[in-house]
Amino acid sequence: MSSEPQLGPRARRAAEAVRDVPEAPCPFRTAYQRDRDRILHTKAFRRLKHKTQVFVAPEGDHYRTRLTHTLEVSALARTIARALALNEDLVEAIAMGHDLGHAPFGHAGEHALDDLLKERMGRRFLHNEQSLRVVEVLERDGRGLNLTADVRDGIRHHTGTGMPATLEGQIVRLADRLAYVNHDIEDAVRAGALREADLPGEEVAILGRTTAERLTMLVADIVEHSRDADRIIQSERVGGAFQRLRGFMFEHVYLASPAVDESTRARGVVQALFDWCLEHQDDLPASPEQDPVQRVTDFVAGMTDRYALRYYRERFLPREAPL
Repeated sequence: MSSEPQLGPRARRAAEAVRDVPEAPCPFRTAYQRDRDRILHTKAFRRLKHKTQVFVAPEGDHYRTRLTHTLEVSALARTIARALALNEDLVEAIAMGHDLGHAPFGHAGEHALDDLLKERMGRRFLHNEQSLRVVEVLERDGRGLNLTADVRDGIRHHTGTGMPATLEGQIVRLADRLAYVNHDIEDAVRAGALREADLPGEEVAILGRTTAERLTMLVADIVEHSRDADRIIQSERVGGAFQRLRGFMFEHVYLASPAVDESTRARGVVQALFDWCLEHQDDLPASPEQDPVQRVTDFVAGMTDRYALRYYRERFLPREAPL
């Protein structure tokens, strides 16, 4: 079996990884490397390139998508893991799979599905839970990927109330936030929704003026304060500044125009698609899922932004053609 790089005493060992269905070891890759590769080759991973990060279906070539966000989270998380002598392969596998279940149109699509399911069916839609469902159930025609328990735990708990059981999972949970806040600043400036001069002065003074400066400060702070801790943490000074900067982004970008305007339209599209699909089950792709609500949820959540818009236009808008 492939040997692991030098790991510290707190690192998770791939040799101890557990799968629901036992498998013979690979002679060239660790269990976590195999998990990463399985995620990399999924259809859900490929669809991330056409799923929104912040701005809905952006026309520019340089805006982040869920795919580029995933790669940025992976890079940040691997840097932290290596500095702390933790398992870089486990971190990478979790990072690659953490957003597989995201709905189209970013958090607007997620909230639209969640609100609809809560109000009508007493259910929830959470993208971390859907990401877990993708790897456990939906991929490989309903057979799932048979990932290790550590990777599945990290995917499930990269957001929400639960904390990952491994330090590697905790790294991804924090790296996810570091990546999207800092890189969303760049996209917001590029879109004209924010000026660099608008960023809060005190937080910029602590964290840095540029994305590179801020990420360097944040990573260094995590490494310094987590080196001898039993969990992955930030200092009060740097962590507090980051939380305030994140709050600023919610107030001035995520919940403000133009992002919130497009989000309102996106919610309407997602909810209309859900209702249509629920009434036209025979038109959906073949699925072993027997629960009609879950089947529609899986189908709509798996859509890319552009596919959702095309699907909506074909069913709800008149065509430009002679009668």
